[in-house]
Amino acid sequence: MKKIISILLITVMVILCISACGQKNSSTKEDNHTVQNRGAKIKVVTTIFPEYDWVKEIAGDEISNMDLTMLLDNGVDLHSYQPTASDIMKISDCDLFIYVGGESDAWVDDALKEAVNKNMKVINLLDVLGNTVKEEEVKEGMEAEEEEESGEEEEEPEYDEHVWLSLKNAKILTKAIADDLCEIDEEHKDIYMRNEKAYEEKLDTLDKEYQGTVDAASQKTLLFGDRFPFRYLVDDYGLDYYAAFVGCSAETEASFETVKFLSEKVDELGLKNVITIEKSDQKIAKTIVENTKDKNQNILTLDSMQSTLSDDVKNGTTYLSVMEKNLEVLKEALQ
Repeated sequence: MKKIISILLITVMVILCISACGQKNSSTKEDNHTVQNRGAKIKVVTTIFPEYDWVKEIAGDEISNMDLTMLLDNGVDLHSYQPTASDIMKISDCDLFIYVGGESDAWVDDALKEAVNKNMKVINLLDVLGNTVKEEEVKEGMEAEEEEESGEEEEEPEYDEHVWLSLKNAKILTKAIADDLCEIDEEHKDIYMRNEKAYEEKLDTLDKEYQGTVDAASQKTLLFGDRFPFRYLVDDYGLDYYAAFVGCSAETEASFETVKFLSEKVDELGLKNVITIEKSDQKIAKTIVENTKDKNQNILTLDSMQSTLSDDVKNGTTYLSVMEKNLEVLKEALQ
C-alpha cells in the first residue's frame, strides 16, 4: 500500500513540476546539460547524509563548484520520506542523482522518467553492490511486521537498505561516485580520483580498527532493544545479534514475548549492555533491562545516520566521525 500511495503522489507532483518548468527549459535543454559547455556548477542531488558526505570528500576543494543537495534534511528517515515538488525539480535538472534504491525509494523511478536532464548520471547504491545486498532477516525473538494481503501476486523480497553502515560497502560506493564525477567533469578528474584514493585509505584504516576491536572482544553478540539497521556491520566482522525489530520496521511497541525473550538473552549471555539507535526513546531497552536478573545493564546508542541533518554537517559531523564514535560504542558493548 505504501508503494502504491508513493507512486500516485509522485506522479501528480511530476506532472505539476514539469508543466511549470517545461516551457522554460524546452528550447535550451541540450545545451543546458553539458556541464563543461555551460560553465555552471555541477548539480548533485543525494537522498541521505552518507551519500552527501561522500560527494563532499571526493570533491574536496572543488565542492565550491558544485550545487550539492541532501533531500532528507528535515529529520524524517529514509523509510518515511516523501519528496516535495521542490525536491522533484532539483532531481529533474541535476547532473548526478544518488539514492539508496530499496523499497523506501519506490518514488524514484517515476521521478526519473520525467527528468529534464536526459544526460543525468544516476547511482542506485543497491544496484552498485549487486548480489552482496542482503535480504531483511527476521531473527529468533524478533517481531516480524504483519504482512499485508497481496492477492495472488507473490511478494518480492525486501532488501536491507542500510548498506552505508558497512565500511567495506562504503569503499565500493565512493569509487562509483568518483567514477561518475570524473565523467561529468573531466577537467577535474585527477582531483576526484586522488581524493577518492585518500578517502579509501581512511576507510581501510577504520575497517581494520573495527576488526581489531572485534578480535580482541570477550563478547561477540549485540542486543538491540530497538530496530536493527546494523546487519551489514555485524556481518562484516562476524558478530551475532538479537533485536526487537528489523531495521526498516515502523513498529514502536514490543510484545511481552519479545521483551521476555530479549531479557532472557541478556541473562543467558551475561550481557552488560542493551543498545538502541539514535533518536530512540529507549522505552523498550529500559523494559528489557528491568526484566533481567541484575537490572543494571547500560543502555548504549549506535548512530545509523538516518537522522543526520545539514546543521550537524555544519558542526563538523562526517560519515567517518560517526563511524568512529560507533566504534567507541562497540568497544564498550562487546565487553
